[in-house]
Amino acid sequence: MQYKYETHCHTKLVSRCGQLEIKELVEHYKAAGYSGIVLTDHYSPMTFDLPDFFSKKRAIDHYLRAYREAKKYSDDNFTVLLGMELRFHLTVNDYLIYGISEEMLHELPFLLSLYIKKASKLFHKKGCLVLQAHPFREFINRRHHKHLDGVEVFNGKASAEANANSEKWAEEINAKIKISGSDCHRASGVGKGGIATDTPIRTNEDLIQILKSGNFKLIKDGEICN
Repeated sequence: MQYKYETHCHTKLVSRCGQLEIKELVEHYKAAGYSGIVLTDHYSPMTFDLPDFFSKKRAIDHYLRAYREAKKYSDDNFTVLLGMELRFHLTVNDYLIYGISEEMLHELPFLLSLYIKKASKLFHKKGCLVLQAHPFREFINRRHHKHLDGVEVFNGKASAEANANSEKWAEEINAKIKISGSDCHRASGVGKGGIATDTPIRTNEDLIQILKSGNFKLIKDGEICN
């Protein structure tokens, strides 16, 4: 049996560009035959209201609303994990963070004020993985690959050309991990990407182990690829 997991999706509750309520998102992925999702809501300057910038606790509580709500729908057959799509102040690059926890968010500095070199070191100390999302989206900067664990080589919102370029770039930089994600914001984006595994993913530790081992297949345009 193969298990399918979404690695890049957004909610209306936290991501301003998201259009799906938590219950809708989970129901759509269950209907699509997925065994779980990693919520990667935007953690960027656009995510937060002005008062959030003066209180890290308030900002974190705001960010975690969707994850805490989604966890209510997690059960023996469906896993909900916390991830992040991070963008720093005055930048356009997006980074997918895997392995993060609520406790880590409270322990780390307010992330928007960091940049990839420092942030990557902090995440790695916590056992997290850092991958560049959709690296061939317009205006993206690809000079920082030394601080990355991998690359999103298939993005459900990207063009075929952009995804092909992402795959090529990942080969050029010898990326350790290549991942696929739907980048789901609305119902039409459900199930375009993700990973398929032979063993279930129940925890962040499971996710990190599988991504590092390479024991997974990519889902592209809804199909599991060899």
